[in-house]
Amino acid sequence: MAVEVALAMLQRDDRWLMQLRDDIPTIVAPGCWGLFGGHLDSGETPEQALRRELQEEIGWQPATLQLAMVHHLHRRTAHVFWAELAVPLQELQLQEGQDMALVSAHELLVGSIWSRHLGCDRPLADGLAEVMRALLGAPSQPPC
Repeated sequence: MAVEVALAMLQRDDRWLMQLRDDIPTIVAPGCWGLFGGHLDSGETPEQALRRELQEEIGWQPATLQLAMVHHLHRRTAHVFWAELAVPLQELQLQEGQDMALVSAHELLVGSIWSRHLGCDRPLADGLAEVMRALLGAPSQPPC
C-alpha cells in the first residue's frame, strides 16, 4: 500500500521555503532538504494533513492552499500544494528539522542547498528535484 503525504511549496519573493530534515536514520530522507509537510493521518484529507503538519512544524499556516500536483515515487504519493508565505522567515518557529531557508528556483534545480546552521551543502530529498523541475518548468536532467 502506498504512503500518502501532503507537502507545501511556500513561496515568498520568488523564493521557496525548504526544511532541512533531521539526521535521524529512521526517518525518510534524513539530512536532506525537503518541503514542509508529512503523512496523512487516518481520515484526513491532504489539505487537512498539510495544515496540521505546518502548524506542528513551523507554527503557521496559509489562508489558502492550491493543489499544484500529485507526484508518485516508489510507494509514496505526494499531494503538493502551493501557497504564498505571507510572513517573514523570522516569524516562523522551526519546531521540526535542523534548518529552514528561503531558496531560489536555481538553487532548487542544482540539487543541493547551503545550510547556514550546519555550514555545508546538503542534497535534496529523493524525488524533490523531479517535483521542482515539473512545477518550475525546467527541463528534466538525464541521469548521471
